[in-house]
Amino acid sequence: MSVPLSITIFLPLAAGLAGAVLPRGWSRWLVLAATVAVLALSVWMVADYSAGASGLRNVTDQKWIPELGIRYSLGVDGLNVFLIALTALLWVAATAAAAFREWDRPRLFFFHMALAETAVLGAFCAQDLALFVFFFDLMLIPFYFLIGSWGGRQRVRATTKLVIYTLVGSLLMLAGAVALGVLSTPHGGHVSFSLAVLSHRMVHSGTQEWIFLLFAAAFLVKAPAFPFHGWMPDAYRAAPIPVLVVFSAVLSKVGMYGFLRIVVPLLPQAAQHYQTLMIVIAVVSILYGSALAFSQDDARLVVGYSSVAQLGFILLGIFALDLEGKGAQGAVLQMVNHGLVVAPLFLIIWALAARADGSESLARMGGVAFRAPVLAGLFLIVALATLAMPGSANFVGELLILFGTFSTKLVFGLVASAGVVLAAVYMIRIYQQSMHNRLGAGAESRDVTRAELVTIAPLVLVVLALGVYPHFVVSRTEKSTVRREQQAAYLQHWGGHAPIPARLVFQRDRTVHSQ
Repeated sequence: MSVPLSITIFLPLAAGLAGAVLPRGWSRWLVLAATVAVLALSVWMVADYSAGASGLRNVTDQKWIPELGIRYSLGVDGLNVFLIALTALLWVAATAAAAFREWDRPRLFFFHMALAETAVLGAFCAQDLALFVFFFDLMLIPFYFLIGSWGGRQRVRATTKLVIYTLVGSLLMLAGAVALGVLSTPHGGHVSFSLAVLSHRMVHSGTQEWIFLLFAAAFLVKAPAFPFHGWMPDAYRAAPIPVLVVFSAVLSKVGMYGFLRIVVPLLPQAAQHYQTLMIVIAVVSILYGSALAFSQDDARLVVGYSSVAQLGFILLGIFALDLEGKGAQGAVLQMVNHGLVVAPLFLIIWALAARADGSESLARMGGVAFRAPVLAGLFLIVALATLAMPGSANFVGELLILFGTFSTKLVFGLVASAGVVLAAVYMIRIYQQSMHNRLGAGAESRDVTRAELVTIAPLVLVVLALGVYPHFVVSRTEKSTVRREQQAAYLQHWGGHAPIPARLVFQRDRTVHSQ
């Protein structure tokens, strides 16, 4: 049974618009119901996508702006099916957490939450480059208002930096997308931005290289990765926790997904050319993010800088460009893993702050575990998963990434391995300082409330399930990720001088639009 992707994408927005005109108390529950419906549809997509499957499913492909070669093209494959499910799951958790709190202008707040989910789902489902750029840029609008209107004391400064960084990156990506569509058009042909068409058109290696830099700037800002992370500390401090849950756990993956969906398959020679540069950025992000994570007292920034390190691992896997594609498989698995652990981490920080008189300082949280065994247990599971303890899916993801890197860039892989040790340091530190030691001044030691349990426990159960059976994700993403890596990997192996074998030419789907 085919799942209509347009309904999946636009259902939250429809609920947000309906909630904006309904009585004040209805909007939160209507938007929450829509996110639950989207989660049900995404679970059906995952169940329908069998192990070892390849090619696009649930395809929607219609002319949108034919004069410019832009199509309304959507599809699901192994590369995005779990990211769609991750988005749906975490939006349910974030919306539920927000629904149990009171907000100024709630109808507008939940409308922007709904619009943000629509934008992210659209970016993950888009199979047309121009459509991807549209949804990628649309994501900025709701988060600008969510942080700028409902954020903390430094929200104006935070949103200003966020807009400047993101908008510059988005404009560069727009220029790169237009250039790629126009310059890849054969003489006498028609411009097309369809990813299926672009995968069969190649541009000169020199052209690929400068287009690559335009896309990389946008995706590295979105992640964020060092040194493009300057907006991150202020935005993380200012954002309301339900907003920060999806902002950190989902939006950062759109940039990494863009590398796998667009950059590596469409610009393989440039990916090979800039491989070392991207790996250096990844390794520095791992070490820099880890070092700052265990030097912070603000619990939000501990998790924020740990995310910089974890996204460095994901970037490392993408640009390992190993012939077996283990790095890419690990990167996709780690995208899912990171989202699943960072979301409950922020919700737990929110719960801890409620017990520490609103403070998110680790110095004020000590000793909360004394009368909160359930909260401490949930936190411990998430902390161990974050530091990639054997038995967790994070361990498998990082192992695949390191195996892929060792086969192509051994020295960088060895240096990046230090990030595994550093993760243990900052996660054990945040757990010990918040859960143990002497009870902080003014802190309360009480267990989770029903609302906190409803939002945190399901995510922890998914973390445990994926730790028991990570092959569920790996087997369904293998064919969609490995072949995207192999073309650039082949070029690297032969120094770009050998023709690419026909078996490595990408078949993104079975329909290439006639020109």
